[in-house]
Amino acid sequence: MTAVDVGYRRVVLGALPVRLRSIVVGLAVLVAVIVLAVLSLGWGTYPVAPDAVVRALLGAGDALDTTVVVGWRLPRVLAAVTLGALLAIAGALFQTVTRNPLASPDILGLSNGAFTGMLLTLVLVSTSWPARAAGALIGCLVASAVIWFLSYRGGVQGFRLIVVGIGVSAMLASLNTWMLLQIELETAMFASAWGHGSLNGVTGDALGGVLLCAAPFAIAAFALVPALRQLELGDDMAAASGVRPHLVRSLALLAGVVLVAAATAVAGPVAFVALAAPQIARRLARTPSLSLTLSALVGALLLLGSDAIAQHLLPVTLPVGIVTVSVGGAYLIVMIITEIRRRV
Repeated sequence: MTAVDVGYRRVVLGALPVRLRSIVVGLAVLVAVIVLAVLSLGWGTYPVAPDAVVRALLGAGDALDTTVVVGWRLPRVLAAVTLGALLAIAGALFQTVTRNPLASPDILGLSNGAFTGMLLTLVLVSTSWPARAAGALIGCLVASAVIWFLSYRGGVQGFRLIVVGIGVSAMLASLNTWMLLQIELETAMFASAWGHGSLNGVTGDALGGVLLCAAPFAIAAFALVPALRQLELGDDMAAASGVRPHLVRSLALLAGVVLVAAATAVAGPVAFVALAAPQIARRLARTPSLSLTLSALVGALLLLGSDAIAQHLLPVTLPVGIVTVSVGGAYLIVMIITEIRRRV
Protein backbone atom coordinates (compact mmCIF):
# COMPACT_ATOMS: atom_id res chain seq x y z
CA MET A 1 0.00 0.00 0.00
CA THR A 2 1.32 3.42 -0.93
CA ALA A 3 0.63 6.81 0.58
CA VAL A 4 0.54 10.31 -0.77
CA ASP A 5 0.75 13.52 1.32
CA VAL A 6 -1.72 16.15 0.19
CA GLY A 7 -1.45 19.37 2.21
CA TYR A 8 -2.34 18.84 5.84
CA ARG A 9 -3.98 15.43 5.38
CA ARG A 10 -2.58 12.05 4.53
CA VAL A 11 -4.44 10.09 1.87
CA VAL A 12 -3.70 6.37 1.85
CA LEU A 13 -4.33 4.68 -1.48
CA GLY A 14 -6.54 1.65 -1.06
CA ALA A 15 -7.94 2.89 2.28
CA LEU A 16 -10.58 5.41 3.26
CA PRO A 17 -9.46 9.03 2.83
CA VAL A 18 -9.45 11.07 6.00
CA ARG A 19 -12.48 13.12 5.02
CA LEU A 20 -14.51 10.06 4.02
CA ARG A 21 -13.54 8.35 7.28
CA SER A 22 -14.74 11.41 9.21
CA ILE A 23 -18.10 11.22 7.45
CA VAL A 24 -18.43 7.50 8.16
CA VAL A 25 -17.47 7.94 11.82
CA GLY A 26 -19.86 10.88 12.17
CA LEU A 27 -22.75 8.91 10.68
CA ALA A 28 -21.97 5.90 12.89
CA VAL A 29 -21.94 8.03 16.05
CA LEU A 30 -25.14 9.78 14.98
CA VAL A 31 -26.89 6.43 14.50
CA ALA A 32 -25.62 5.32 17.92
CA VAL A 33 -27.03 8.50 19.49
CA ILE A 34 -30.44 7.96 17.86
CA VAL A 35 -30.61 4.28 18.87
CA LEU A 36 -29.54 5.03 22.44
CA ALA A 37 -32.03 7.90 22.65
CA VAL A 38 -34.91 5.61 21.60
CA LEU A 39 -33.82 2.97 24.11
CA SER A 40 -33.49 5.58 26.87
CA LEU A 41 -37.00 6.83 26.16
CA GLY A 42 -38.27 3.29 26.65
CA TRP A 43 -36.31 2.34 29.78
CA GLY A 44 -37.78 2.86 33.24
CA THR A 45 -40.26 1.50 35.76
CA TYR A 46 -42.85 1.72 32.98
CA PRO A 47 -41.07 0.12 29.99
CA VAL A 48 -42.01 1.14 26.47
CA ALA A 49 -41.00 -0.91 23.44
CA PRO A 50 -38.88 0.86 20.78
CA ASP A 51 -41.65 0.73 18.18
CA ALA A 52 -44.07 2.23 20.70
CA VAL A 53 -41.51 4.96 21.47
CA VAL A 54 -41.33 5.87 17.79
CA ARG A 55 -45.12 5.95 17.52
CA ALA A 56 -45.33 8.17 20.61
CA LEU A 57 -42.78 10.58 19.14
CA LEU A 58 -44.78 10.71 15.90
CA GLY A 59 -48.00 11.38 17.80
CA ALA A 60 -49.55 8.04 16.90
CA GLY A 61 -49.06 6.21 20.22
CA ASP A 62 -51.59 5.62 22.97
CA ALA A 63 -52.14 8.30 25.61
CA LEU A 64 -50.13 6.69 28.43
CA ASP A 65 -47.11 5.91 26.23
CA THR A 66 -47.14 9.44 24.85
CA THR A 67 -47.28 10.95 28.33
CA VAL A 68 -44.39 8.82 29.60
CA VAL A 69 -42.18 9.18 26.52
CA VAL A 70 -42.85 12.77 25.44
CA GLY A 71 -43.95 14.40 28.67
CA TRP A 72 -41.64 12.75 31.21
CA ARG A 73 -38.57 11.29 29.51
CA LEU A 74 -38.00 13.31 26.34
CA PRO A 75 -36.77 16.52 28.08
CA ARG A 76 -34.07 14.56 29.92
CA VAL A 77 -32.90 12.76 26.78
CA LEU A 78 -32.84 16.01 24.79
CA ALA A 79 -30.90 17.66 27.62
CA ALA A 80 -28.30 14.88 27.62
CA VAL A 81 -27.83 15.10 23.84
CA THR A 82 -27.72 18.87 23.49
CA LEU A 83 -25.73 19.65 26.64
CA GLY A 84 -23.22 16.92 25.83
CA ALA A 85 -22.78 18.48 22.40
CA LEU A 86 -22.33 21.99 23.85
CA LEU A 87 -19.72 20.80 26.36
CA ALA A 88 -17.82 18.91 23.67
CA ILE A 89 -17.74 21.93 21.36
CA ALA A 90 -16.45 24.06 24.23
CA GLY A 91 -13.78 21.49 25.02
CA ALA A 92 -12.67 21.37 21.39
CA LEU A 93 -12.37 25.16 21.34
CA PHE A 94 -10.30 25.24 24.53
CA GLN A 95 -8.01 22.43 23.37
CA THR A 96 -7.53 23.97 19.93
CA VAL A 97 -6.69 27.42 21.30
CA THR A 98 -4.34 26.14 24.02
CA ARG A 99 -2.94 23.30 21.88
CA ASN A 100 -3.24 21.08 24.92
CA PRO A 101 -5.46 17.96 25.15
CA LEU A 102 -5.89 18.52 28.90
CA ALA A 103 -7.56 21.91 28.52
CA SER A 104 -11.21 21.66 29.54
CA PRO A 105 -13.70 23.71 31.58
CA ASP A 106 -13.35 21.45 34.63
CA ILE A 107 -9.54 21.63 34.56
CA LEU A 108 -9.57 25.40 34.00
CA GLY A 109 -11.90 26.08 36.93
CA LEU A 110 -15.05 27.18 35.09
CA SER A 111 -17.13 24.34 36.56
CA ASN A 112 -16.10 25.24 40.10
CA GLY A 113 -16.89 28.88 39.32
CA ALA A 114 -20.41 27.91 38.26
CA PHE A 115 -20.82 25.87 41.46
CA THR A 116 -19.68 28.86 43.54
CA GLY A 117 -22.21 31.13 41.84
CA MET A 118 -24.98 28.59 42.38
CA LEU A 119 -24.13 28.18 46.09
CA LEU A 120 -24.05 31.91 46.70
CA THR A 121 -27.41 32.31 44.96
CA LEU A 122 -28.87 29.39 46.91
CA VAL A 123 -27.84 30.88 50.26
CA LEU A 124 -28.22 34.61 49.65
CA VAL A 125 -30.88 35.07 46.96
CA SER A 126 -33.35 32.29 46.18
CA THR A 127 -33.73 28.53 45.86
CA SER A 128 -35.77 28.75 42.63
CA TRP A 129 -34.39 27.15 39.49
CA PRO A 130 -34.15 30.39 37.44
CA ALA A 131 -32.18 32.06 40.24
CA ARG A 132 -29.83 29.08 40.60
CA ALA A 133 -29.29 28.91 36.85
CA ALA A 134 -28.53 32.63 36.70
CA GLY A 135 -26.12 32.28 39.62
CA ALA A 136 -24.29 29.41 37.94
CA LEU A 137 -24.08 31.38 34.70
CA ILE A 138 -22.70 34.46 36.45
CA GLY A 139 -20.25 32.39 38.50
CA CYS A 140 -18.87 30.71 35.39
CA LEU A 141 -18.46 34.02 33.59
CA VAL A 142 -16.79 35.69 36.59
CA ALA A 143 -14.37 32.78 37.02
CA SER A 144 -13.46 32.93 33.33
CA ALA A 145 -12.89 36.70 33.58
CA VAL A 146 -10.56 36.25 36.58
CA ILE A 147 -8.61 33.50 34.82
CA TRP A 148 -8.38 35.63 31.68
CA PHE A 149 -7.16 38.68 33.63
CA LEU A 150 -4.50 36.73 35.53
CA SER A 151 -3.20 34.88 32.46
CA TYR A 152 -3.27 37.72 29.91
CA ARG A 153 0.18 39.10 29.13
CA GLY A 154 0.03 40.71 25.71
CA GLY A 155 -2.09 37.76 24.61
CA VAL A 156 -3.37 34.43 25.88
CA GLN A 157 -0.88 31.56 25.96
CA GLY A 158 -2.17 28.02 26.43
CA PHE A 159 0.22 26.86 29.15
CA ARG A 160 -0.24 30.01 31.24
CA LEU A 161 -4.02 29.78 30.89
CA ILE A 162 -4.07 26.17 32.10
CA VAL A 163 -1.77 26.81 35.08
CA VAL A 164 -3.76 29.85 36.20
CA GLY A 165 -7.01 27.94 35.68
CA ILE A 166 -5.83 25.04 37.85
CA GLY A 167 -4.89 27.48 40.62
CA VAL A 168 -8.22 29.33 40.48
CA SER A 169 -10.08 26.01 40.35
CA ALA A 170 -8.35 24.81 43.52
CA MET A 171 -9.23 28.01 45.39
CA LEU A 172 -12.85 27.88 44.26
CA ALA A 173 -13.11 24.20 45.25
CA SER A 174 -11.91 25.10 48.76
CA LEU A 175 -14.44 27.94 48.95
CA ASN A 176 -17.24 25.63 47.81
CA THR A 177 -16.35 23.02 50.42
CA TRP A 178 -16.33 25.66 53.16
CA MET A 179 -19.76 26.96 52.10
CA LEU A 180 -21.21 23.43 52.05
CA LEU A 181 -20.04 22.96 55.64
CA GLN A 182 -21.72 26.20 56.75
CA ILE A 183 -25.22 25.75 55.32
CA GLU A 184 -28.06 23.52 56.50
CA LEU A 185 -27.73 19.78 55.92
CA GLU A 186 -30.70 19.47 53.55
CA THR A 187 -29.55 22.40 51.44
CA ALA A 188 -25.98 21.08 51.43
CA MET A 189 -27.12 17.65 50.21
CA PHE A 190 -29.14 19.19 47.39
CA ALA A 191 -26.28 21.50 46.39
CA SER A 192 -23.76 18.66 46.52
CA ALA A 193 -25.88 16.51 44.19
CA TRP A 194 -26.22 19.42 41.73
CA GLY A 195 -22.50 20.10 42.04
CA HIS A 196 -21.72 16.63 40.69
CA GLY A 197 -23.79 17.29 37.57
CA SER A 198 -27.35 16.06 37.34
CA LEU A 199 -30.14 15.95 34.75
CA ASN A 200 -32.85 15.41 37.35
CA GLY A 201 -35.69 17.87 37.07
CA VAL A 202 -34.67 19.29 33.68
CA THR A 203 -37.69 20.79 31.95
CA GLY A 204 -38.26 21.56 28.31
CA ASP A 205 -38.83 25.26 28.99
CA ALA A 206 -35.56 25.62 30.93
CA LEU A 207 -33.61 23.72 28.28
CA GLY A 208 -35.15 25.73 25.46
CA GLY A 209 -34.35 29.05 27.11
CA VAL A 210 -30.72 28.18 27.74
CA LEU A 211 -30.22 26.75 24.25
CA LEU A 212 -31.70 29.89 22.73
CA CYS A 213 -28.95 31.88 24.45
CA ALA A 214 -26.23 29.38 23.53
CA ALA A 215 -27.15 28.93 19.85
CA PRO A 216 -25.54 32.17 18.54
CA PHE A 217 -22.24 31.28 20.24
CA ALA A 218 -22.33 27.73 18.88
CA ILE A 219 -22.83 29.16 15.38
CA ALA A 220 -19.97 31.59 16.01
CA ALA A 221 -17.73 28.70 17.06
CA PHE A 222 -18.29 26.93 13.73
CA ALA A 223 -17.72 30.21 11.89
CA LEU A 224 -14.29 30.47 13.56
CA VAL A 225 -13.13 27.05 12.33
CA PRO A 226 -11.24 28.30 9.21
CA ALA A 227 -9.36 30.88 11.28
CA LEU A 228 -8.53 28.28 13.93
CA ARG A 229 -7.12 26.00 11.23
CA GLN A 230 -4.88 28.86 10.12
CA LEU A 231 -3.65 29.30 13.69
CA GLU A 232 -2.47 25.69 13.68
CA LEU A 233 0.15 26.73 11.11
CA GLY A 234 1.60 29.25 13.58
CA ASP A 235 0.83 32.86 14.43
CA ASP A 236 3.14 34.27 11.76
CA MET A 237 1.61 32.23 8.96
CA ALA A 238 -1.90 33.01 10.22
CA ALA A 239 -1.16 36.73 10.37
CA ALA A 240 0.29 36.63 6.86
CA SER A 241 -2.99 35.15 5.59
CA GLY A 242 -5.03 37.93 7.22
CA VAL A 243 -5.98 36.21 10.48
CA ARG A 244 -5.58 38.12 13.76
CA PRO A 245 -4.37 35.42 16.20
CA HIS A 246 -5.15 37.18 19.49
CA LEU A 247 -8.64 38.18 18.36
CA VAL A 248 -9.47 34.69 17.08
CA ARG A 249 -8.28 33.08 20.32
CA SER A 250 -10.26 35.56 22.38
CA LEU A 251 -13.45 34.98 20.41
CA ALA A 252 -13.04 31.19 20.52
CA LEU A 253 -12.50 31.24 24.29
CA LEU A 254 -15.49 33.54 24.77
CA ALA A 255 -17.71 31.19 22.76
CA GLY A 256 -16.43 28.21 24.75
CA VAL A 257 -17.07 29.95 28.09
CA VAL A 258 -20.66 30.84 27.18
CA LEU A 259 -21.39 27.28 25.98
CA VAL A 260 -20.03 25.85 29.22
CA ALA A 261 -21.98 28.36 31.28
CA ALA A 262 -25.20 27.50 29.44
CA ALA A 263 -24.75 23.75 29.93
CA THR A 264 -23.77 24.19 33.58
CA ALA A 265 -26.79 26.38 34.28
CA VAL A 266 -29.07 23.47 33.32
CA ALA A 267 -27.24 20.37 34.53
CA GLY A 268 -24.57 21.56 36.92
CA PRO A 269 -20.85 21.06 36.38
CA VAL A 270 -20.75 17.78 34.42
CA ALA A 271 -17.09 16.80 34.40
CA PHE A 272 -14.85 15.26 31.73
CA VAL A 273 -17.25 15.36 28.75
CA ALA A 274 -15.55 18.49 27.43
CA LEU A 275 -12.15 16.92 28.12
CA ALA A 276 -12.65 13.48 26.59
CA ALA A 277 -15.11 13.96 23.71
CA PRO A 278 -12.88 16.01 21.34
CA GLN A 279 -9.92 13.65 21.73
CA ILE A 280 -12.05 10.53 21.32
CA ALA A 281 -13.55 12.03 18.15
CA ARG A 282 -10.10 12.87 16.79
CA ARG A 283 -8.82 9.36 17.45
CA LEU A 284 -11.87 7.72 15.87
CA ALA A 285 -11.64 9.85 12.74
CA ARG A 286 -7.82 9.98 12.71
CA THR A 287 -7.81 13.67 11.87
CA PRO A 288 -4.92 16.02 12.66
CA SER A 289 -7.33 18.69 13.94
CA LEU A 290 -10.26 18.63 16.32
CA SER A 291 -13.58 18.60 14.49
CA LEU A 292 -16.36 20.53 16.22
CA THR A 293 -19.05 18.44 14.52
CA LEU A 294 -17.53 15.08 15.47
CA SER A 295 -16.76 16.36 18.96
CA ALA A 296 -20.39 17.41 19.40
CA LEU A 297 -21.68 14.00 18.29
CA VAL A 298 -19.29 12.12 20.58
CA GLY A 299 -20.13 14.47 23.47
CA ALA A 300 -23.85 13.81 22.97
CA LEU A 301 -23.23 10.06 22.96
CA LEU A 302 -21.01 10.23 26.06
CA LEU A 303 -23.48 12.18 28.17
CA LEU A 304 -26.50 10.22 26.97
CA GLY A 305 -24.75 6.92 27.63
CA SER A 306 -23.52 8.06 31.04
CA ASP A 307 -27.04 9.12 31.99
CA ALA A 308 -28.41 5.74 30.92
CA ILE A 309 -25.80 4.03 33.10
CA ALA A 310 -26.52 6.35 36.05
CA GLN A 311 -30.27 5.71 35.84
CA HIS A 312 -30.65 2.07 34.85
CA LEU A 313 -27.46 0.01 35.05
CA LEU A 314 -26.31 0.69 38.62
CA PRO A 315 -27.78 -0.61 41.89
CA VAL A 316 -28.69 2.95 42.92
CA THR A 317 -29.52 6.02 40.84
CA LEU A 318 -26.61 8.46 40.77
CA PRO A 319 -26.04 11.95 39.34
CA VAL A 320 -24.77 11.65 35.80
CA GLY A 321 -21.62 13.60 36.68
CA ILE A 322 -20.37 10.78 38.89
CA VAL A 323 -20.47 8.41 35.92
CA THR A 324 -18.75 10.90 33.60
CA VAL A 325 -15.99 11.37 36.19
CA SER A 326 -15.42 7.60 36.22
CA VAL A 327 -15.38 7.45 32.41
CA GLY A 328 -13.11 10.48 32.26
CA GLY A 329 -10.71 9.00 34.80
CA ALA A 330 -10.41 5.83 32.73
CA TYR A 331 -9.84 7.96 29.64
CA LEU A 332 -7.06 9.93 31.36
CA ILE A 333 -5.31 6.72 32.42
CA VAL A 334 -5.44 5.35 28.87
CA MET A 335 -4.21 8.64 27.41
CA ILE A 336 -1.29 8.90 29.85
CA ILE A 337 -0.25 5.29 29.19
CA THR A 338 -0.44 5.90 25.45
CA GLU A 339 1.73 9.03 25.69
CA ILE A 340 4.30 7.22 27.83
CA ARG A 341 4.56 4.34 25.35
CA ARG A 342 4.85 6.76 22.47
CA ARG A 343 7.82 8.52 24.05
CA VAL A 344 9.66 5.40 25.19
